[in-house]
Amino acid sequence: MASRTLVVDNGASTIKCGYAGDGTSYRTISNNITRSKAERKTFVGDQLDTCKDFSGLYYRLPFEKGILTSWDVEKQVWDRLFTGKVMPCDPLTTNLVISEPVLNLPNVGATYDQLVFEEYGFHAYTRMSAPHMAMYNDIPDLFGQKIGSGKKRVDCAVIVDSGYSFTHIVPFWRGKPILVGIRRINVGGKLLTNHLKEIISFRYWNMMDETHVVNEVKEACCYVSNKFWDELDICKKSPRANKILQHYVLPDYSEQQTGYVKGKKRKSKLKPKSKKAKKTARESNDMDLDSEDETNGQRSDDDDIDHNLSDDSIEEIEEDEQVLTMNNERFTVPEILFNPSDIGMDQAGISEAIVDAISSCDEEIQGMLYANIVLVGGNARLPGYKKRIAHDLRQLTPSEYEIRVGIDNDPLGYAWQGGQRFASMDEFSTDFKNRLVTRAEYLEIGSALCESRFRAGV
Repeated sequence: MASRTLVVDNGASTIKCGYAGDGTSYRTISNNITRSKAERKTFVGDQLDTCKDFSGLYYRLPFEKGILTSWDVEKQVWDRLFTGKVMPCDPLTTNLVISEPVLNLPNVGATYDQLVFEEYGFHAYTRMSAPHMAMYNDIPDLFGQKIGSGKKRVDCAVIVDSGYSFTHIVPFWRGKPILVGIRRINVGGKLLTNHLKEIISFRYWNMMDETHVVNEVKEACCYVSNKFWDELDICKKSPRANKILQHYVLPDYSEQQTGYVKGKKRKSKLKPKSKKAKKTARESNDMDLDSEDETNGQRSDDDDIDHNLSDDSIEEIEEDEQVLTMNNERFTVPEILFNPSDIGMDQAGISEAIVDAISSCDEEIQGMLYANIVLVGGNARLPGYKKRIAHDLRQLTPSEYEIRVGIDNDPLGYAWQGGQRFASMDEFSTDFKNRLVTRAEYLEIGSALCESRFRAGV
């Protein structure tokens, strides 16, 4: 009999993992194998946390365009995760809940089953998409409401999952995805980072091999603009009149381990920081671009961008500092999420895709779907993201529909939170047991049972 349930949100960039119901949060580890030129070492998954020089990293990724294609890489990461090197784990007495891509291919799902049962020997497991996991959260709480009496979760919602490789819009009705309404945009955080690398390499100096550094620049400086053309005009002004202009000091990996935005409070220069300190640095570097509402555990509707830096806080550039100037790149790069045609992609933006997804559903439920739009994934952390989507949807939808867009304080871990609620809360216990496939059942029937049982829950 299994004693614990391990919940794993197996993302294309990072893995969020933790045990359900033990009162602790999840741990985030890299989902890749990385080779460091400077240190001449190879780091597998969580070992990247021990890296001291992130310049010139070479990545081997298990996911390609949102599909798990390199099982050799994924297995090495899972070997560390499921054999107790990342956290205590005894598969023989553990249930596993793991995420898979939306509309995952059957042959890929069969490989999941084979590894979970034959390689690692888990007692039982189930898999579902990250948007499906997110549906088990207390979604009304994002809007300052409570779930109606007698209900376990909301009847319908639209989950907008914008992650590393892609963006999925998945409408749900009575807890199950509406297959005809699922939309996918091939734009994610990886494309934004690569595009920023190309811009920096063309305008300033070659940083095509500095994926990690450029990704940190993106997270520290970029935001979603709600007045694109007005802010583009501001970027043409002189530096003193340009409130958008920022200077990002690049790390040297000797004294300064992390970069920072010039003019903001500077963090310690000494040696690598703890995970908690790194998270604090990331939040500080957001330049106050997004206000938080602590009342309901959600971001407030006021995502206005504050570009002003006081003259007293602006530091002079020192001779030994490598400074990267970020001007219109701060908002033109995230704009690809809303206008992929800017870089020649013949696809709709997020806002148009949401409208198209909801319009393909029955007219009777469209109003409820527009009133329960939930943003998850790493790109949802971009300041101004929520406000831009709400503004665009208001212009694209009929006035009789109420537009409500919700986002959690931690959109990156929102799917994992839903997965652990599903596995630990009493009101979901029956549904959870019905989705599980035990190792004994698998050895007797095979992957066909997994496919039928998991899809029945879809």
